Amino acid sequence: PMKSNKRKHYDFLDVSRGFAILLMFIFHFCYDLDYFGYIDQDFTHDPFWTSFRNLIVSLFLLIMGTSLYLANYRGIRKSRYNRRLAQLVLYAALVSLGSWLMFPKAMIFFGILHFIALASVVGLLFLRFGIVNLILGIALIIFSLNFSHPFFNQPWLQWFGLVSRLPVTVDYVPFLPWFGVVLIGIYLGDRLTRLPEKHILHRWQSRDGFTRLLRLGGLHSLNIYMLHQPVFIGLLYLVHQLSG
Repeated sequence: PMKSNKRKHYDFLDVSRGFAILLMFIFHFCYDLDYFGYIDQDFTHDPFWTSFRNLIVSLFLLIMGTSLYLANYRGIRKSRYNRRLAQLVLYAALVSLGSWLMFPKAMIFFGILHFIALASVVGLLFLRFGIVNLILGIALIIFSLNFSHPFFNQPWLQWFGLVSRLPVTVDYVPFLPWFGVVLIGIYLGDRLTRLPEKHILHRWQSRDGFTRLLRLGGLHSLNIYMLHQPVFIGLLYLVHQLSG
């Protein structure tokens, strides 16, 4: 670790994470509208919805990789890191349980929280790789998008990716190709720390109401992620019952 263990906080990362949450709200609310029969959309195969989802996941994981680097490149604060990891694991387990109650045949066994928990551990091994992370990240993405094999369709290997047939689950974020996105985020975090102190990314702060709201959402993204779907589903269920 360097002599100073002080971490610099970047407003633009919190705002970017808040923007990703806003996009997630739109996606999940439309998904819930479809579930209750108010709209008719194919979220599994429609290119618009699959691309929209991939955009949201990519934003979250790029920011996650960048934040992982910024939080740990001067040394891992074990108590804070372990507390965050335990929270991720707990929330991932709750998501699996909740999805099993709602969708017993399509429960979430390796969704975005499961992935982030694993990537938060594995990613620590790559903090010092510099530009290698960019090259490796791009290579993993290209490889994963062009290679699949039935061997990885086995239930105990589906979390890894490279499947030739998508598993039946309502949220699937396999290790590959998505860890490639995290590696690119780690590289971006490394580059961010090398920018001059006067660079706009070091100095930018949210000042207007909208960006401050996004920043607030970004600061509490994990709790918001856990709460927003029960709220959406509860409200739509109430409307559904009242409307008969």
